[in-house]
Amino acid sequence: MDRFIDVIEWIAAFFVGVVALNTFLAVFMRKFFSVTIPDYYNVGQFLLGILIFWGIAATSYRGTHITVDLLWGNVGARAQRWIDVFATLVLLFVVTVQTYTLFDKVVTTRADGIVTMDLQMPIWPFFLVAWLGDVAAVVLIAIRTWRLIFHPDELHDPKFKPVE
Repeated sequence: MDRFIDVIEWIAAFFVGVVALNTFLAVFMRKFFSVTIPDYYNVGQFLLGILIFWGIAATSYRGTHITVDLLWGNVGARAQRWIDVFATLVLLFVVTVQTYTLFDKVVTTRADGIVTMDLQMPIWPFFLVAWLGDVAAVVLIAIRTWRLIFHPDELHDPKFKPVE
């Protein structure tokens, strides 16, 4: 299971590199050659959307995203665990609903035949890859929930101390 989680994190990291490369190439070509790459802005937007959804998948399992733990930091270990379970269940519900609505967007965008301006590329594959990131997020959050409830020792959460 940990290898699957690592693969999701590497995919998210790959899209960070792709977004950075797209931006670098667009700026470099425009600055030094006065050439604009066709559809670079639209493709950049779609890649950023993909990056966001795969990033959600990567951060949701590890629990290392930005949190406000004022209550959590001032209760015992047992209460902390149940707060974590509750918060993860809420996150699972929200991301599952988001995944459902994004799938609808993939289907309708494909059916409508929406394409980019310059190269006339269909945009639904970008939405599909973003949706796959959202599916990965749901799977990883479900795994995190399972481990929080039944196998908390298998989580690799960093240990934070409350501010004193």
